[in-house]
Amino acid sequence: MISYYIQLLHTSYRSASLILGFLAVIFLGTSCSTTKPSAYFTTIPKDTTIQQFVTNNYESKIVAGDVLSVLVSSLSTEEDAIFNKPITALAAAGSNPTTAGYLVQPDGSIFLHRLGKITAAGTTRKVLALQIAEQLRPFMKEPIVQVNYVNHKVTILGEVGKAQVLQLPEEQISIIDALVLSGDINASGNRKDVMVIREEGNTKSVKHLNLEDAAIFTSPWYYVKPNDIVLVSADNSKFRKEENRRNLQTNITLVATGLSLLIIIIDRVIK
Repeated sequence: MISYYIQLLHTSYRSASLILGFLAVIFLGTSCSTTKPSAYFTTIPKDTTIQQFVTNNYESKIVAGDVLSVLVSSLSTEEDAIFNKPITALAAAGSNPTTAGYLVQPDGSIFLHRLGKITAAGTTRKVLALQIAEQLRPFMKEPIVQVNYVNHKVTILGEVGKAQVLQLPEEQISIIDALVLSGDINASGNRKDVMVIREEGNTKSVKHLNLEDAAIFTSPWYYVKPNDIVLVSADNSKFRKEENRRNLQTNITLVATGLSLLIIIIDRVIK
């Protein structure tokens, strides 16, 4: 009778061991699976139209302290060379041509060849380019002028492919474009919580954006502006789920291993 109960216990432990071992194999397999990444704009219905979309028609005003890149192109090649000489020299040396520019002085002016002192502050890039081109007509044939910002930038940090200081030669760029230029958000990044820190005068405003929500298209924060800081936080829920799964897998494996050892001991005792 005793041997019968021992044999029954032995069979029960063996069955439990097999079940737990099977579960351990399942958890081992699931632990190897990759976490499904989140996606942009998941709340957008199929075949829809978004109303009140934020347009990219913002034109900033030039202020003192801005550094401007002024590129001149005309049918007077010798005059072009005079205006664009600093940029040409930097390009030949392998440097970024946009680093050459004209500093807007405290009184709002810049100094250009032929023209001397020109008021830049208070105007837009397009208006200033037209004014410079008009004043160059006595010296150049059919001048075309392009004005860009040199010292405007956006800082991208956190769970992205490439953290960087992104140059912003124009007024603004969409947050989507800025993230793509930085290698996009990593699989570990949280698209539901992207922080933007913006300078507004002597204050800093902070906004948390959900890039899975279609409402981002109508947000005034859809376009990042000069000196914005964009921080993509890590999705801690993914880490917690992965950690819980690993802990459960480890516990089941330990229990299965313990039962296997116990069965071996019982086998030795029976024999």
